[in-house]
Amino acid sequence: MSLSPATSVSNGFDSPNKRRRTTSLSTNGASNTASPMARTNTDGGASGSMNVDSHDPQPHGHIPKRGARACTNCRRGKNRCEGESPCRRCQLSGQPCIFEKPEKKNVQALSNAGIERLSRLEGQYMVLQSHMLGLQHSMDRILTTLQANQAAQSPGSLPPPSPMYPPTVRAPAHFPSPREDMDMYSPTNDAPHGQRSFPPLPGFAPPPHKYATYGIVPSTAPSSDDESEDTLPRATLNAPIEALQGLANAAAEAAAAPSASSPRVKKRKRAEPTPRNAFPHVVEKGLVSDAEARELFHIFFSGCHLFIPLFDPAYDTYESIMERSPWTFDAILAVASKIKGGSGPLSETFYRCLDEAQGIARSSLFGPVVRKEAVQGMLLLAAWSTNGWLPSGHAMRMALDLGLHRALEKLADGNGKQRTDEEERNLVVSARIWLCLYWFDHQMSLGTGRPIVLREESSIKHSRLLLAHPMASPTDVRLVSQVELIAQKTQIYETLSPLNGQVNHNTLAFIRRANKALDKWWSDCDELHRQTMDEESLLRKMLVCELHYAKLWLVCVALRGVSWDKMPFEQRELAFQAKDAASNCLSTFLNSSAFRAALRYAVHDTLVTASFSGLFLLKMANLFPTELDLPAIVVQVEQLSQLLSEVAAERYALTLGIMLANLRRKLGLTIGAPPLSAAVPVPASAESMFVSSNFIDPTMPQPFTMEELGFSWPAGNGPTDRGVFSPSAIPPWLREQSLTDLGLPVNGSDGIFLQMGNANGWSGDFAPMPEAW
Repeated sequence: MSLSPATSVSNGFDSPNKRRRTTSLSTNGASNTASPMARTNTDGGASGSMNVDSHDPQPHGHIPKRGARACTNCRRGKNRCEGESPCRRCQLSGQPCIFEKPEKKNVQALSNAGIERLSRLEGQYMVLQSHMLGLQHSMDRILTTLQANQAAQSPGSLPPPSPMYPPTVRAPAHFPSPREDMDMYSPTNDAPHGQRSFPPLPGFAPPPHKYATYGIVPSTAPSSDDESEDTLPRATLNAPIEALQGLANAAAEAAAAPSASSPRVKKRKRAEPTPRNAFPHVVEKGLVSDAEARELFHIFFSGCHLFIPLFDPAYDTYESIMERSPWTFDAILAVASKIKGGSGPLSETFYRCLDEAQGIARSSLFGPVVRKEAVQGMLLLAAWSTNGWLPSGHAMRMALDLGLHRALEKLADGNGKQRTDEEERNLVVSARIWLCLYWFDHQMSLGTGRPIVLREESSIKHSRLLLAHPMASPTDVRLVSQVELIAQKTQIYETLSPLNGQVNHNTLAFIRRANKALDKWWSDCDELHRQTMDEESLLRKMLVCELHYAKLWLVCVALRGVSWDKMPFEQRELAFQAKDAASNCLSTFLNSSAFRAALRYAVHDTLVTASFSGLFLLKMANLFPTELDLPAIVVQVEQLSQLLSEVAAERYALTLGIMLANLRRKLGLTIGAPPLSAAVPVPASAESMFVSSNFIDPTMPQPFTMEELGFSWPAGNGPTDRGVFSPSAIPPWLREQSLTDLGLPVNGSDGIFLQMGNANGWSGDFAPMPEAW
């Protein structure tokens, strides 16, 4: 038996539908009482139903408003609640009115830990995806090798499937030199039907070396006694691609071996033996005579190896490097040829050696790296180039591929094993290459404002172990000093760079601590140098210059973007401390006869150290002319500019000349002004920066003339057609609107010095290359 809607009761209250009908029938109280009863009796069909309106808790004509929340009783009965405690329904029924507090949503749950965990999972996913692609490639090689072996044993079987990649195509033996035809990259219109013909692309074909594990590899011994000799060690779980690569090479060797012998293939093999050189050197090809090559080799080891401490003169002899690495041999001869040419025209030997070294370097982009000397060759090409960022990055990847970052760890962890002299030499040379590459790559990042790619400090923590080794080189002490300095500069940059010139008490305290740490670094490293060198030796003078320049660089990073007219007292004191550091750096550089003589061998990083010190002094003289000794500053910078011009460093000499001319014109100085009789021709690399004065807007500030910069206008031009320096060629940090900025620009040295030289980073008479990238 079912109850009718009129007689059903839910928790002693009327249903919402019934109340809605009750309040809509009439407007007076009597009608409101009778009408629902009549309707109820009529609809329900029962005469003895209870009078539900007598228990209606709501007054007639009132509908409670729906609140934003409901109490427990109203929610249980699915009734409308006013949302205030106590509600009217609970108050009339005498029940407790309880509102449950909703839990607050954790809005910032993913702000810190969650976001870091999500990014970490995304990185792990990308690594796993890369590993899966490598596994698939290695399995394809294994299957291809096994199918080819099976097909060779079955005469009537189908031919093996084609490999994933075509066989390696060797590059032509000779590429035309860019100087043989200056128009070789210019399209010609002489082809039939109006088609343009272009020269062939330079060779990028890699040498025919198989992909394997070369260089230093981690230990492949079983991790515990429960691992048998027939299983992969647990260490390979961290590098599954290398493990499968070894299996693929083992399968290839098994397929190449005669089937009758059926040799047992060892799954755990040592590093692959280094194959023979795939490219000949310039002497073997007859491009350079042996006598000239020996002369250039001697020039290189007369001073270049002191600035890039990458070699051991006792081990890296002429015959040794020629045999071990034609790439490094050609790069050494190219650098020495450039140094031999000086400020004059470069010889044909330089172009030939550079072509050969860069040609071999191009082939390393798409092939395996099989010897550590290849890293030396790439690093040499990067160190003496103005565009060394990309080559040094490629050298870093090559070193990681060879495992050179494990060399110091293996030297420190002997485990009681007796190594042969050859194995010991291999570890020492690998450690030296890695330390030099680590220092150079970090120096390039800090000097150009680019992010630091490698942050594995554990690979250099045993650097001083190299100094006590019997096979240490005399220049290893400079190498270790530079690595320890660059580690401190990296911490300084990461602390001060995000502040963007906001110098407060915490910043000043950090700068004071950094200065003390730099002084301690110099004291410790100078003690190491003192054991084998006197006070006037070149390496000790270079160490002093590095100390003063590091203090100058420290303040310039802290004052980035700060204008001198808004400097408080603390920042002004920092600026004058940086002025003292720049003056000491320049004095040490100019007063050392050994340093001045070795400047012709210097790399660009050393030239930047001296040139930026001079530019900072000129900026300080421009801002505080009454508080500084202007004649002394002008004489110092003039001597530096003249010295740089003599060693073919026109990029830095001309930059200093522009700042000197600006200071003389602004303050009306005649000190150190170049006489007209001493004017020299414009360097070939800077000819495009000088234009005729007829093309200059007379309403704009007058640019610097050739006479103000100490150059002579070419013969044949009229007296009214004077040559001026193009204002657009002046870097932003040297322009008039930036003279009040003492901080380093965001792009480092690229925003300070003139952009001169060829697109490949070497100054010379090169053919115009197409801008393909």
